[in-house]
Amino acid sequence: MHTSIPDLLRLLALPVFGWAAWRDVKTRRVPNKTWYPLAALAVVLLVWDGVTAMGAPPLQRKLFLFHVAVSLGFVAPLVIAFWWFRAFGGADAKAFLVIALLFPSYPTYHLGEWALPIQGTVLGVFSLTILTNTVLLGALYPAALLVRNLLTGRISSVMFVGRVINWDAVPTAHGRLLETPDGVARNGVDLDALRMYLRWRGTTLAELRARATDLRDPESLPETPNSPTDGMVTDGGAVVAQRSATESTGYEDPWGAAQFLDSIDRGAYGTTPTQLREGLDVLVTKDEVWVSPGIPFIVPMFLGMVIAVGYGDLLSGALSVLGLATI
Repeated sequence: MHTSIPDLLRLLALPVFGWAAWRDVKTRRVPNKTWYPLAALAVVLLVWDGVTAMGAPPLQRKLFLFHVAVSLGFVAPLVIAFWWFRAFGGADAKAFLVIALLFPSYPTYHLGEWALPIQGTVLGVFSLTILTNTVLLGALYPAALLVRNLLTGRISSVMFVGRVINWDAVPTAHGRLLETPDGVARNGVDLDALRMYLRWRGTTLAELRARATDLRDPESLPETPNSPTDGMVTDGGAVVAQRSATESTGYEDPWGAAQFLDSIDRGAYGTTPTQLREGLDVLVTKDEVWVSPGIPFIVPMFLGMVIAVGYGDLLSGALSVLGLATI
């Protein structure tokens, strides 16, 4: 027995997804062009397998068509629905659409006497196996946060979704602030939006903390703001001089939050002036804050793909161990 050329070519997805997972951890950004070559390869391999299936026995041909129908007609729309309801990010959805196109059927890899993957499923749709593996692995992340917070005595209503970090780690952290001046909350400011504000204003969080009374005054905003970038951690952003302001309270637009959001030519991840103001008020007064690090979903996606290629379907395997499945 030998592995088919299309299945061997599908292994090219592993290093691409590995690189995307690494970049997702570092920056939470994966360029759209990452998926174009894999999408093109997927189309070629799908046509290749289709031509091969048309010359195969009827049962094999029907199975191939069934796998393609489920992968493209069920898994792909399901992923789009996940993205629509914000369970997936845009890059996550694009990555999984490529998977749906690239892996409709189970590949077969021969390693000595072993035929991989070991664990199959009733449907035999490989993209569905990768999806279930991804969801199962992704579910471990909140559990890990809970255990970590319990071990460190961080008891809170957000202990399932957040962790505590020092204020000086916020400028390079990903996710969302889980605090307002009134206490912990799920709708705090997006940390990418915070970076956009700091770069637009040409200052740092350390300077905001040191000069909070002055810089809360919108009159302290620079005359010529910088580009806010998109808030990515590795982006630059020159610092410009601040105009000094007199000590005062009761401004109509504290921190110039509304002016910032009105002036930029893009969205700030749904951030409102109130969210930005409250986030800044927290960050200039507290030394430790709760943040939601978010889940870089391409990481469990990559791991789910690796496990799928080597082992197969984790859910079916678990059900088999429990005596609830025979596949």
